[in-house]
Amino acid sequence: MTPATVGTVADMNVSTTADAATTTDADTLVAMLGQSGTGRTERGQLTVTREEARNMVTVGAGDLATCDRQALHGIVAAVVARLDELGAEHVCWTVPQGIDPTLATSAIVEGTLLATYRCTAYKSADDEASSLSALTVAGTDAAAAAARAVVVTQAVNRARDLQNGPPNVITPTYLGQRAQAIAAAHADLSCEVGGAERLAELGMGAFAAVTQGSDSPPALIVLRYEPAAAAGGPLLALVGKGVTFDSGGLSIKPASGMVTMKADMSGAAAVLEATAAIAELGLPIRLLTVIGSAENMISGGALKVGDVVTAASGTTIEIDNTDAEGRLVLADCLHHAVELGADRIIDLATLTGAMKVALGSEYCGYFATDDAVSDGIEQAAAAAGESVWRMPLDRRYADYMKGTIADLTNAAIGKGGGACSAAGFLQRFTGEKPWAHFDLSTAYDAGLPWAKKGGSGTMVRTLVALAEQAA
Repeated sequence: MTPATVGTVADMNVSTTADAATTTDADTLVAMLGQSGTGRTERGQLTVTREEARNMVTVGAGDLATCDRQALHGIVAAVVARLDELGAEHVCWTVPQGIDPTLATSAIVEGTLLATYRCTAYKSADDEASSLSALTVAGTDAAAAAARAVVVTQAVNRARDLQNGPPNVITPTYLGQRAQAIAAAHADLSCEVGGAERLAELGMGAFAAVTQGSDSPPALIVLRYEPAAAAGGPLLALVGKGVTFDSGGLSIKPASGMVTMKADMSGAAAVLEATAAIAELGLPIRLLTVIGSAENMISGGALKVGDVVTAASGTTIEIDNTDAEGRLVLADCLHHAVELGADRIIDLATLTGAMKVALGSEYCGYFATDDAVSDGIEQAAAAAGESVWRMPLDRRYADYMKGTIADLTNAAIGKGGGACSAAGFLQRFTGEKPWAHFDLSTAYDAGLPWAKKGGSGTMVRTLVALAEQAA
């Protein structure tokens, strides 16, 4: 199966129109419903009427002052679910008065494409696909906002394809092929994919150790985006953890804990497809994307508790838990990004269960080296409609990771603060560059209105918004 055939990204005809006729019809209907008392104004509450062979659906927006992008995504998801029940093929939205039309247009397009996503490539019958095939936003001329929303949301849905795909298909080799396909589609993108020999050449003993128990070869994926318009500018690096299946290694996970471990490559999926969207939008920035992809499996050659491995930076790491493998992969990938000249680094990983315990799926936790980095992330996440929460990056947590017989241990067993100590471990490999680390508690089964189960493509939109800030 080739990268182009995995999953289903909604192939929907999207358009906008400044024609006010539909808007007038909708305003008349809303006024009528308000006068009759049958219309519902609570956020997400639906009213369905039928007029001249058309289904007219109104949805409560609640307080418009708090109706931001994230709220609009939820509202749209509620409507799309009802439209699917009605078998609708074409939806025409009207932008409510009191909301910025550019914001509303882009949020409506995003919400519709997110909510109509289905992963059906592995089903014998496509009976769960959404019936919607055309989307119009009326009463607005925000065509550019709609076009951007299509590009970014399709990238989110492609990331969901990668997260949802089975691990016998979505392997490290597959991710390398996907990266090469993205680069081939964009003149300003180049791609290098290396295997075990490349890891050895670079001295990536931490990354290589994770791959020892698997028959599937690793992939070190490096994408460079260098448009002429950004020549000489600072280099932003995106680093993603791409563990395509995590058994826990010899520190084996319980059976229930392995069910979602095909999605342990969610960080890689996010940075890979965000890179594709940034290139498609033609943003004038210099971008370096580094992905470390491997399987964490069990065999006679697998990494053992008590082993000591040497990272590419020369740091020695004592293995106290083979299920703390993502930080070993990221350690070498972060160092590689520094060696390749990164001026600022952002990494994404499904790194710890501790972050899920702390924040659930309501917020994606992150760590940042300084307030400037954090402020940029907060602004980008707000613009993208994603919830983030800054966690403490404190030297005291980093001290948890001091080794007994090596420089570091890979697991601060029994000390608590698992997400914070893991971030402290990673910071050792960032070369004191401005850096942020996302521990993706919202990556899978997040219970979002448009992604209750499966992959959410989390942080793709925020990464694109960060790139737009830098442009």
